Amino acid sequence: MIIVTGVLLITGSILIFISALGLIRMPGFYTRIHAAGKTDTLGQILILLGLILYKGFSLISVKLLFILAFVFIANPTATHALAQAAYRMGVPWWRKKHDSNN
Repeated sequence: MIIVTGVLLITGSILIFISALGLIRMPGFYTRIHAAGKTDTLGQILILLGLILYKGFSLISVKLLFILAFVFIANPTATHALAQAAYRMGVPWWRKKHDSNN
């Protein structure tokens, strides 16, 4: 059980790190929130599942399960609302920058 918990925690941490890299490396606003929204949600869910498995069945694991359900619903909804608001405000899609040296 400890090995499964460790794998879930490490995998979730790696996904959150990839999410942070996506925020830095992606070129446009919409690609950034897409990269962050997907991997961040999955990373948080895996970490919470690892903590639930580590603790076993207790009041703490029930509370973590409620947090997991909230994250599962709230993160994609917030990402969608942010993208829709940006689209309505006219945030442009990504455009390739031209090299100024040419």
